[in-house]
Amino acid sequence: MHPLTPQELTSVTAKSDLQAWRVVFLDWSIIIGALIIAGLSPNPLTLLLAVALIGCRQLSLGIIVHETGHQTFFKSRGLNDFVGRWLSGYWVFSSKKTYMEGHLKHHRYAGTADDPDLKNYAAYPVSQSSFQRKVWRDLSGKTGWRRLKSIARSILRYPALDEESKRVVRGGLMTNFAFLGGLSLLGQPWLYGLWVLAFMTTHMLSTRLRQVGEHAGVPDSTSSDPRHNTRTVLTSWWERLFIAPHQISFHLEHHLLPSVPLYQLPKLHQLLIHHQYYREVAITKGYPALIRAVTRNR
Repeated sequence: MHPLTPQELTSVTAKSDLQAWRVVFLDWSIIIGALIIAGLSPNPLTLLLAVALIGCRQLSLGIIVHETGHQTFFKSRGLNDFVGRWLSGYWVFSSKKTYMEGHLKHHRYAGTADDPDLKNYAAYPVSQSSFQRKVWRDLSGKTGWRRLKSIARSILRYPALDEESKRVVRGGLMTNFAFLGGLSLLGQPWLYGLWVLAFMTTHMLSTRLRQVGEHAGVPDSTSSDPRHNTRTVLTSWWERLFIAPHQISFHLEHHLLPSVPLYQLPKLHQLLIHHQYYREVAITKGYPALIRAVTRNR
């Protein structure tokens, strides 16, 4: 149960089209800006920076899919659906419908053995060497290669897919070919390679760190209380730029009240502090502290 007053609840669940468009605009501005810098001055530093920035923004496109799936992003259901597909999901071959089917089960069963996301965090805490191997698999492209093969199988099996999967394959191919075509018209088709490289590497690492931050090594993963089975990580500007975009790391708040838009989560966090909801909760400050908390020496 949450401790908010009816007025506070109304305040934090209010949707803002302006705030939602700000999130979309920021993500695509960073992606385009990173590609412009890499294209104008290609060198190891700008290429590495571009891959790091784009990978995190690809995660953010998935976050927009999450928000529009909850219908908490825009006021209009139609606008949520359009942005969740054509300005976010299709670009990373993500289906809002399929994702939400599993995600709503995660909300329903978090803290139980039936949580479909349990495989992402059940083994934590892990040894430092195990965690380093996971990070290397992500940054070396091994994890991303499996994802690319999965996308390729969907394309090859297109006639046998259900209608939703067909829509995602069509949308994914249309957006990505349009992206490649636009870069080719600008005389910079090689920049599309940075998009793919980021998807295979830094995007996978950002996704893993997000999953770890949400539920790994929590006080009691079998508790029905989100204060014990879910974590919030307070992030700095650089962590929001390279690891956990926007306010997605306020995950405890999201599980407590899934109807709250991500741009209202900081406000909800402060209200919960005011109501002493976190009185017995240790809030993690930053991803370095998180990694220390979910790893052990052996």
